[in-house]
Amino acid sequence: MYADAMHINLITIHAMPSAQAVPLAAAFLKAYLDQQSTKFGAVTVSSDEFFCGDPLERMVLSSINQKPDIVGLPVYLWNRKECCELARQLRSQIPGVLLLAGGPEATADPGRLMAEAPFDLLAVGEGELTLVELVERYVTGQTLCGIPGTAWLSDGTVQLFPRPQIEDLSILPSPYLTGLLDSHIENGMVWQLSRGCPFACEFCYDGMGDRKVRRYPLHRLEQELDYLVARGASQIFALDSTFNSNKKQAKSLLRLIREKAADVHFHFEVRYELLDREQAELFAALTCSIQIGLQSADSVVSAGVGRQFDPDDFRKKVMLLNDAGATFGFDLIYGLPGDSLAKFRTGLDFALGLYPNHLDIFPLSVLPGTVLASKSTGLGMKHLADPPYTLLESTVFPLSDMQQARRLGAACDIFYSRGKAVAWFNGVARGLKMSPVELLENFGNWLYLELRRDFNESEFEDEEIWQLQRKFLTALFTERKLQKLLPVALDCVDYHYGYGIALMAVPPQIPEEDVLAGLDLLEMNLEKATSVTMLRFNYEILDVLECGEPDLAWIAGNLKMCGSFAAIYPARGEVCTESLYKPYYHLLQKLDGKQKAGKLAVGLGIDPEDADEFLQFAVSEGMALFSDCPCGLTVVENSDVR
Repeated sequence: MYADAMHINLITIHAMPSAQAVPLAAAFLKAYLDQQSTKFGAVTVSSDEFFCGDPLERMVLSSINQKPDIVGLPVYLWNRKECCELARQLRSQIPGVLLLAGGPEATADPGRLMAEAPFDLLAVGEGELTLVELVERYVTGQTLCGIPGTAWLSDGTVQLFPRPQIEDLSILPSPYLTGLLDSHIENGMVWQLSRGCPFACEFCYDGMGDRKVRRYPLHRLEQELDYLVARGASQIFALDSTFNSNKKQAKSLLRLIREKAADVHFHFEVRYELLDREQAELFAALTCSIQIGLQSADSVVSAGVGRQFDPDDFRKKVMLLNDAGATFGFDLIYGLPGDSLAKFRTGLDFALGLYPNHLDIFPLSVLPGTVLASKSTGLGMKHLADPPYTLLESTVFPLSDMQQARRLGAACDIFYSRGKAVAWFNGVARGLKMSPVELLENFGNWLYLELRRDFNESEFEDEEIWQLQRKFLTALFTERKLQKLLPVALDCVDYHYGYGIALMAVPPQIPEEDVLAGLDLLEMNLEKATSVTMLRFNYEILDVLECGEPDLAWIAGNLKMCGSFAAIYPARGEVCTESLYKPYYHLLQKLDGKQKAGKLAVGLGIDPEDADEFLQFAVSEGMALFSDCPCGLTVVENSDVR
């Protein structure tokens, strides 16, 4: 037996700070090691977290100070380079440490990974059973060579020892219920619902297995959901690439979430082929967003990578989500075998015509170990040899076209997705007599000339994007001699910018009705709530909103351009829009918490009785707040809006 307590240090390097930066792999490994510890005595396991860009010296020093016997690194596409450098430095600083790597990169590309860094061995596939057997052998002095689920370098050649997948996931203890991830829950959580994928997309890691989906028991998921909700989870990312592949369990889980976690925001990935009306209605009843892997809207391109695509069926299934009022988005990949710039443009037009709330657009990554990677040379595909393995060009998608597609994708990210344009985008395109893609291409070219460089959505704040939309549309409507339609187009842009702010804002506390009735608000120093966005419009904005998707020509020809003043704010679990009488709009704007509300009202020529009635309404709606809460004032929580 191992003489002293043995220590294992699991180091996770996240891509960036986010709600999805959760050390899930390390937590599953530690939970199973802790459960099986009676097999090998005193073993301690620590889980350290860093981010790409953090100093490697800090990672090395942290590990050295723990005096580990084994260091394990989950290696992903985004952290491969840093994991390899960290392994080299650890080998130099702690010569006797056993260095392990696991994760997608170790499973898919073991030969090159072991050539890049001095790992002693790799865990390929699921690592829980493998790591327990490795530790058991290590502490008893047995050879580590030949452990199922590992890759080993022998005389310069990688030896692979496969291990069957874990059929019954219930044997794995929950890292959530054991408290290993508690520090992450409030910020957001990645919730693993299953492992495996029933489909075989040739470009995807998930298609590398045996096409079996193994799911955790529903009773365990219910316990985990209760645990996460009780500890204040604000958003949960369902880790299941085909959430609805088992319709019965998917519906049961959605009902469970509706019952137990109505206020938590969820993210799901679904297959369009398996959607039905009941699912759409269940999704719409939750605070959630749904991601659908469209990838390509060309049936031939889809078939070339092992996917089926029926545009009519896709449109029909997505309209179920639209009819139910569910929030959804699409993934699109450009550069797949047989794809071209023309096909990508057509696919983007198809996608935008279905009113997704957002689009995530990527160049193809030719991932090692996938079927596509083995075929790429024969298909004339040139791609980066190292992460992120991005396609550079192919025989039908030359470099210049890839650059155009990249700009078009970035334009869509900025103008459509980040620009909150779903409700007005197609209406504005029709008003300009342009296709959706033509509108985005014009924006991309315009922005390139404005900046004199390429661009990425991450470099802009939301308010900057709003102003870019206004400036671009003003120039485009003027260029096309359609200035008459511009005011209503700008109203739509402005309103949905304000709506987006209100949707994400935290509503303030409001006083109880009977308490509010007894207050002399005119004698109080009130202030406008920060959750309120105040905007001026060219038309009566409520009339424009009643038109639904804007028909610019009809609105310009039938509604009077009378102007309006509106407050947009969260209240009672929804976004409210209040069109205000101009003096009331200015009164609300002037509430700064330093001056008495009555004095401000007099300065604006508002009758005191009318001012008091408006202020009562504004405070009860959470638009106006007390700068200093009056003694004894009782407040109630306004419903959160997400």
